[in-house]
Amino acid sequence: MTTAISRKDRRISPVFLGIVAVMAVTGWAVWTDFAASPGIAVFLFVTSAWVVSLCLHEYAHARTALHGGDITIGAKGYLTLNPLKYTHALLSIVLPVIFVILGGIGLPGGAVFIERNRIQGRWKHSLISAAGPLTNVLFAIVCTAPFWLDALDGVPDAFRYALGFLALLQVSAALLNFLPVPGLDGYGVIEPWLSYRIRRQVEPYAGFGLLFVFALLWVPSVNRVFFDVIYAITGSLGVTDVDSFCGRDLFQFWRETNEYCVTR
Repeated sequence: MTTAISRKDRRISPVFLGIVAVMAVTGWAVWTDFAASPGIAVFLFVTSAWVVSLCLHEYAHARTALHGGDITIGAKGYLTLNPLKYTHALLSIVLPVIFVILGGIGLPGGAVFIERNRIQGRWKHSLISAAGPLTNVLFAIVCTAPFWLDALDGVPDAFRYALGFLALLQVSAALLNFLPVPGLDGYGVIEPWLSYRIRRQVEPYAGFGLLFVFALLWVPSVNRVFFDVIYAITGSLGVTDVDSFCGRDLFQFWRETNEYCVTR
């Protein structure tokens, strides 16, 4: 389905372009070792790249919803990639960044309001929900491309570690989002295929799904299994545990740097 969207409604926001500029400049600083402290440069690079991925995640939801039949998407500003236009900027930007800073976990967001009643067909509803985490998957593939293409010759250690940690964030975000838990995109994928009775029973708990997942992640045994899965996935893409560990170590520059993560 095609819809007419004004140029203003689909013009890329200066806010998003500014974030991309920060990502580019700090990425250059990490690559050239321009900054006095590589940790600060890695922190700014990974954080800005993470926010860019969050914007693209929400854009994917919105764009897919537009082609699915929700013609109100453009007027809401979701196609501009402006994070300030999201329904819940706190949930989609602020909290994910805080969780990355504190725990190195890619917190999934969910902030575009889609008028589902305008969309017909279960496959369309499922695709709209899947579009966001699939963007994280694509972002992870891009971040890990130098690893699985064996193209790391000449890549500075700090930049390599930053890409490894960023890939870990994208994989964790995709994995969490695809969990079939109410309130997450994974449940949105299967919800259209559930009976009306089951959907009504689950609906009151939708707002607590994400809290439940992260409460489980505080359980040491669950957290260990979760990160084992993450490391297995990133490892299959060529990113070693050292790459992601040292990337996180540099990212959290306010802590003492591990001796194994000294960069050249």
